[in-house]
Amino acid sequence: MEKSQKKELLSWLRPILIAVIIAVVCRQFLIAPITVRGESMEPTYVDNNKVLISKLSHIERFDIIVFDAPDSDEKYIKRVIGLPGDHVAMKDDTLYINGKAYEEPYLNTKKENLLEGHFTYDFTLEEITDEKVVPSNSYFVLGDNRLESSDSREYGFISKNAVKGEVKLKFFPISIVK
Repeated sequence: MEKSQKKELLSWLRPILIAVIIAVVCRQFLIAPITVRGESMEPTYVDNNKVLISKLSHIERFDIIVFDAPDSDEKYIKRVIGLPGDHVAMKDDTLYINGKAYEEPYLNTKKENLLEGHFTYDFTLEEITDEKVVPSNSYFVLGDNRLESSDSREYGFISKNAVKGEVKLKFFPISIVK
């Protein structure tokens, strides 16, 4: 009887151990859950939103990324605006990348609530970073809540090595209705 119990226990432990190993490998190298902290990405993401990041994504302009904060031990979530080699400027609330104007529809909700002034103050890369273009292996990032965001305008470029992943999925809280 004791041998059959050991065999039964092993038959359960093996798949559980394999599942744990797969979960650890996936979390370490493929995907990870992150909790958003702060208001810098409102209304796209708000404080305490849960998101899933992909650690294998190829980062492109306007992707939302999570990275190690350059000014603290936290992780930040921001939108990639400038890629390596890009010249970035803001003039009269219009984003210019390499001289071309880009619309930013993800800012519309916040802009509509603005009583006066500009939502994003005017700047050029040269004025805030002393660089003409985004350096290789770096990104220029901005929060969607430009009036409340600590971003590349404040702390400069983000190294590609600091990037933890691209946000791929937002988890919505489940509420139970009685």
